[in-house]
Amino acid sequence: MEEWKEYRLGEVVNILDYKRIPLSSVERKTREGGFPYYGAQGIIDYIDDYIFDGTYLLIAEDGENLKSKKQDIAQLAHGKYWVNNHAHIVESNGICDIRYLCYILNNIDLSGYITGSAQPKLNQANLSAISIILPSLNLQEQIADFISMFDNKIELNRRINDNLEQQAQTLFKSWFVDFEPFKEGKFVDSELGMIPESWRVCSAQTIFKINIGKTPPRKEQQWFSNISNGNVKWISISDLGSNEIFIEDSKEYLTKEAISKFNIIVVPEDTILVSFKLTVGRVGISNCELTTNEAVARFYLPKSYFREYTYLSLKNYNYARLGSTSSIATAVNSRIIKNMKLLIPPVTIISEFSKRINPLFNAIRIYENEIRNLSKIRNTLLPKLMSGELKINDINN
Repeated sequence: MEEWKEYRLGEVVNILDYKRIPLSSVERKTREGGFPYYGAQGIIDYIDDYIFDGTYLLIAEDGENLKSKKQDIAQLAHGKYWVNNHAHIVESNGICDIRYLCYILNNIDLSGYITGSAQPKLNQANLSAISIILPSLNLQEQIADFISMFDNKIELNRRINDNLEQQAQTLFKSWFVDFEPFKEGKFVDSELGMIPESWRVCSAQTIFKINIGKTPPRKEQQWFSNISNGNVKWISISDLGSNEIFIEDSKEYLTKEAISKFNIIVVPEDTILVSFKLTVGRVGISNCELTTNEAVARFYLPKSYFREYTYLSLKNYNYARLGSTSSIATAVNSRIIKNMKLLIPPVTIISEFSKRINPLFNAIRIYENEIRNLSKIRNTLLPKLMSGELKINDINN
């Protein structure tokens, strides 16, 4: 391959692990501040000082994600920050573009370099030994510049959505936690504390139709697929975590035969999804028709204007009052979810709240859909650019 050459990672970077300083959670508690503190998978805290200043590449050193790759194992860090001993930190020695290297590491198979089963680890020796193929530095920079346009737009959309959701959360808290617009009225005592007189506290199932997802027999692989191809999106707790507010992308699908044979219910767009096993309280809104496994409850909206209020109520719910997953005796189950107590204002108030918040959620949905489309285009182009199958000039022309 013209202009392309094979290297070991240690030949193209300087490894700066010797500069890392781990701090215990107790130490960090006494050093709270505004500088990011990075671990294997990103920022885990903020403290009062930094040890790195600039753009460097962080690569996970240990953790389950090295094998599952549910998240990227490499990420760029910018500005001033601290790094602990669970992330390798490297800089280019002039042979590679650090952004291009980040793309490579997140798109190649590293399983041969990972040791340990209970606690997967990418030690420094194996990190240095990773085999990569690089084009000229100039071409690396061109590819990184091109792909960065997608990443920058995706990141901008996410920042916009964070701001929009924060606006929604602020209004929700003002109306339904602090009751600011209703303070002049009479309040009465309830299971959830003092509430406006005309409001109710109800079990969830008295307001919403709620059902639970299902998993076909796992040993019968014919019911499952890793591709869409006419199959039905099958949302798990992990998918609720990796999507944003509007849930659409799933790692697995169920075949239409599975849907029919096991009487699996497909829920419509704008159904509220809530995880209640293992990880309790992940909340999302279905962005299309889909189904879920048995760890996810589905809340059907009685009216469309309940969407924003229901999502924010469940997002802010204190799930600790329901029990835990630490023991069978106190485990959260579908019965508990259906009987969870919710604050229900008069429908006129829910409707008025929706009128104010609905434009924010519709904008979030538009930006999230754009993120999905940009990600698909980027993920299609990137391997072709990195293999030399596609050239930047071919795209520009």
